[in-house]
Amino acid sequence: MFESLSEKLDGIFKKLKGRGRLDEENIQSALKEIRMALLEADVNFKVVKDFIEEVRVRAVGQEVVDSITPGQQVVKIVHDRLIELMGGGTSQLRFGNRIPAPIMLVGLQGCGKTTTAVKLARLLAAQGKRTYLVSADVYRPAAMEQLRVMGEKIGAGIFAAGEERDPVRICVQAVEEARRQGYEAVIVDTAGRLHIDAAMMDELKRIREIVTPSEILFVADAMTGQEAVNVAKKFDELLGIDGVIMTKMDGDARGGAALSLKAVIGKPIKFVGVGEKIDALEVFHPDRMASRILGMGDIVTLVEKAQATVDEKEARELERKIRKNEFTLEDFRDQLRQIKKMGSLTDILGMIPGLSKVKGLKDVTPDERELVRVGAIIDSMTRAERLNYLLIDGSRRKRIARGSGTSVQDVNRLIKNYIDMRKMMKRMTGKGGLKALKRGNFPF
Repeated sequence: MFESLSEKLDGIFKKLKGRGRLDEENIQSALKEIRMALLEADVNFKVVKDFIEEVRVRAVGQEVVDSITPGQQVVKIVHDRLIELMGGGTSQLRFGNRIPAPIMLVGLQGCGKTTTAVKLARLLAAQGKRTYLVSADVYRPAAMEQLRVMGEKIGAGIFAAGEERDPVRICVQAVEEARRQGYEAVIVDTAGRLHIDAAMMDELKRIREIVTPSEILFVADAMTGQEAVNVAKKFDELLGIDGVIMTKMDGDARGGAALSLKAVIGKPIKFVGVGEKIDALEVFHPDRMASRILGMGDIVTLVEKAQATVDEKEARELERKIRKNEFTLEDFRDQLRQIKKMGSLTDILGMIPGLSKVKGLKDVTPDERELVRVGAIIDSMTRAERLNYLLIDGSRRKRIARGSGTSVQDVNRLIKNYIDMRKMMKRMTGKGGLKALKRGNFPF
């Protein structure tokens, strides 16, 4: 997400940082380029106009003129303004005092409401909340069955509507059942339409009035750009929404809708969908997103993902092995499995500060299938071979290749990469290694 915008802004800021001092003419020229970059990213025209004016007022002020590094100061101003544009702080879900707290998902057909309902249930479960799912979509074939099948995979409670076909009565019965079973939240997956119509809005209003949800979240498809903003605005006017869940962010390289929503409708983005997997829903943090847009990475989210998948005791043992140069192919395989749990490689690399600017890595697109191939090769080794790669001679390499359905060249390449990784780890844990990494001087 924001890939094209990030590249353009990076080019603009490189030119600014290359100047010893900045005057109003330099700043105006840069702002003109930033304006074009934002418009090409499909950001709302009025939002862009106000954004540029705010940055201009701050950038031509005394703080930049007197700054030791004026180029960096302008980057900071843009960074701070991007955070404000996307809402300032992180917006939490409100549950209120009711148990269970109903959370109502609304939106057009095809925006991903049903999948998002299950993803949200999983996210709340990870926070320790027992969540109940109910489908109020009696129109789309198999909508209720889809929610049931997906919900069972994550162990969420699911309301069975039986023969009932009144969406309002289904929601009332579901909330009562959730209360009886001691659930803390009820996620209501409502029906969508191809476009806004009076019948749909009337149904949603009746559900809202009788269920009185603690939150009404509009599910927006990021791929539809400014149309998503316009539809969200209409839903807010007719129904009243509390926030937005932006889906398919991983497929939208422009990201204009995410940058426009808060400014246009005054409601925050609370979550973003970043993939098809059931765990690919993240809390939206404006500050972290601004850093990623400007190529600064998102180390906080990366650490949080790692903490959610890595056992602390195992992490300490791994650190000991790396320091003692005892990192084996078995450890390598286990780390690949942990990485796969954290999400897509593209997203993970995008969170590492400065990595996108390393020569040779900028245009590299990680091949997720390579992880599967590497895992198969290591699994085809004996435990003795995984613990001591020096045992793997020519005949063993042929056996491993046959067992993993790969070639001897693939096995050779893996072992070479593993040896290179051990060397890199040794340098990093040596004197000055981590300091060099922090400065961006990668020791490999």
